Amino acid sequence: MPEPGVEPPQQVRARMESEEYSTARVPPDRSVAWWRIAVINVLFSFSLPSLIAGMDLAHGTTAPRFVTGILAGSAILTAISLFTSVVGSRSRLSSYLLARLAFGTRGSMLLNLVFAVSLVGWFGVNINLFGQALARLLPALTGYRGPEWPIEIGAGVLITGTTLIGLKAINRLSNVIVPILIAVCGLLLVRALGHNTIGEVLARAPATGLSFGDTVSSVVGGVIVGAVIMPDTCRFIGPVRGAVWTSVLTYLVTNTAVMLIGGLAALALDRTDMLDLMLALNLGAAAFAIVIGSSWLLNALNLYSASLSIGAALPRLSRSTATIACGLIGTAAAFLQILDHFLTFLFYLSIVFVPVASVIVIDALLVRRRDYFGGEEPAPRPLEPAALLAWAAGAVFAVLGSMGLIRLSGIAALDAMIISGLIYLLHWRMRPTPVVVS
Repeated sequence: MPEPGVEPPQQVRARMESEEYSTARVPPDRSVAWWRIAVINVLFSFSLPSLIAGMDLAHGTTAPRFVTGILAGSAILTAISLFTSVVGSRSRLSSYLLARLAFGTRGSMLLNLVFAVSLVGWFGVNINLFGQALARLLPALTGYRGPEWPIEIGAGVLITGTTLIGLKAINRLSNVIVPILIAVCGLLLVRALGHNTIGEVLARAPATGLSFGDTVSSVVGGVIVGAVIMPDTCRFIGPVRGAVWTSVLTYLVTNTAVMLIGGLAALALDRTDMLDLMLALNLGAAAFAIVIGSSWLLNALNLYSASLSIGAALPRLSRSTATIACGLIGTAAAFLQILDHFLTFLFYLSIVFVPVASVIVIDALLVRRRDYFGGEEPAPRPLEPAALLAWAAGAVFAVLGSMGLIRLSGIAALDAMIISGLIYLLHWRMRPTPVVVS
């Protein structure tokens, strides 16, 4: 019989499962086939924001920078996600529990709240996109000409309800919707190119525009949050090779393809608006499918990770309460029209989040491996000043670099990662060895 005030083991297990193991390691017997996790993560790339980012870059820089910038940015994202997903798969911990190990309990509270703000911001961006898109598509498809706000509220309720069910619901939805999004993107490319070759289409790109470094940073910033929080889903993958394949398929393959398709379609028809482009190609139904599908699944995954973040920062708050609160805030944020600053938002996300991933990966693979992969929970530390300093230094260096005041690689996101990783690793290498007195 359990002691008074102590939960029986079966109740502990049930509570952990209902909370999606937000505060503990995922047990080995709860592993999921890697390809199911890969399908979920691919949604970060098969989305309307990725297509729009590709369009903006195609009209915002030269053809060589557009192509090489997307390839280089996707390669950087793949490298970051390879490390974070492998750490998540081996440790079986969410990104927020990993942050607690690297930054300490107090430091991670701040970090997790920043994560949550960013993810809720993405939720608002996508709800905003969803409302604007349907407000323009519905008149052409159904004759509806009402306001946007009922659509945005309905989307917020639907997505929040899906997220409340958990990763299982998101997984099942992704198995249905991802193949549809793949078909829509393929159809968009075929219709847009028509009788033109890719070379002829690229020749229509502007002669000047964003630098190569800023182009790469925009690509990285667009989905860097997804690369940093890969442990949230990859902690359910057993074999590490599954985490590797998930990263490659998500960023090196899918992100590259989707952004190139968006950009090529924009140049082929000389359009700067994705919905105008798809309607011009008589793809109204396809546009409707990609708006509904990508917004639903991508936002459900954003909200899922945001609820884990809030749960890690405020452990007394249940995941369902955190999910509902984030859903309400994100839906309200959709009315702030943050889409107007989309590329700026993406650019600075790369600066803020790359240093976080760098510190966690260095700490897990080179500094304190036993704490992450030992199987036992290490004693919590209240604060890790070195981790916070490294994170801040990387962000500051990248901001100065983006302003042209200091240069390293010319790519703000990569600079942030290199500086933070070096500072954190040097701190531990130069740390005095404690003297043991017998």
